[in-house]
Amino acid sequence: MLTVLAVLAPAASLSAAQAPSSQKKAPAGKKNAASGSSLTGCVDEKEGHYILVDDRSLNPVADLEADGFPTEGFAKHMGHKVTVRGTSTSGSTRPVFKVRSIETVSETCVPTPQSDKQ
Repeated sequence: MLTVLAVLAPAASLSAAQAPSSQKKAPAGKKNAASGSSLTGCVDEKEGHYILVDDRSLNPVADLEADGFPTEGFAKHMGHKVTVRGTSTSGSTRPVFKVRSIETVSETCVPTPQSDKQ
C-alpha cells in the first residue's frame, strides 16, 4: 500500500505543479497581446466552422481554430459558455482565434435580456 502511495504522490504533485504553470502564461498574455489572450463567449458552429459568439447578443465574435488538438474537440463545447485561451489574428470577416485551451464557464448559453442593462 505504501508503495502505491509513494508512486502516486509524486505524480499528483507533478500534475499540481503543471497546472499553475499554465495559469502563469495568462498574465503574460495580458501584457503582450501577441503572445496570448483569452476570450469568453459561447461555442457555436456556422458554415461548418466553429465560432465564438457573444453570450449576451449571440453575435459572432471570432472564428475558432484548434491549436494543438483536433478541431473536433470543439464539438463537446457546443452551446456552452467557455473561456478560450490562445492567440488572435486578423481574419476576413472577423478575427481568427487560435485556441490552445478551453475552460467551460457554464453548460448553457442563454442571451442576457436587454432589461438587465440598467
